[in-house]
Amino acid sequence: MSIVFWILSFLTVLGGLAAVTLRNTVHCALAVAIAFAGLALLYLQLDAQFAGFAQILIYIGAVAILVVFAILLTRGSDTPTDGIFSRTWFAGTAIAAAVFAVLGWAVIQSVHALPHETAAPEVTVNQIGNALLGRYVLPLEIVALLLTASLVGAVMVAMHEKGESK
Repeated sequence: MSIVFWILSFLTVLGGLAAVTLRNTVHCALAVAIAFAGLALLYLQLDAQFAGFAQILIYIGAVAILVVFAILLTRGSDTPTDGIFSRTWFAGTAIAAAVFAVLGWAVIQSVHALPHETAAPEVTVNQIGNALLGRYVLPLEIVALLLTASLVGAVMVAMHEKGESK
């Protein structure tokens, strides 16, 4: 494994840990965006261009920014006054460690079953783009309209609730 992989892995894990440990909600949302960026760069390093660019466009460009706007519009960025840990944090940490151990064991066991040679992907990003803008243009536009309508609805609900609180 190359040094680039280890740097990107460290960046991704650091972004995820910051997202769950920071107190300010806006900082948590930005840390999630950093974790998404690390994942996108890992996908690009693995020659999965479509997955990497989709991660950048959808998760960083849409989801993370939408979360930040939702937090700022609903005034959810206030720092909590009470503690951020619940009484059952030890049990949650133990369960998370057990799940991580089982997943790690499964990955280590599956390495021996995988072939060492990988075939080049048959479908390129260019072919996927041509299909989305050709054969699947109507479903793509319908999804775009639904996402736009849900964003407008969320902003209207947030602004309506903001006006009632005064």
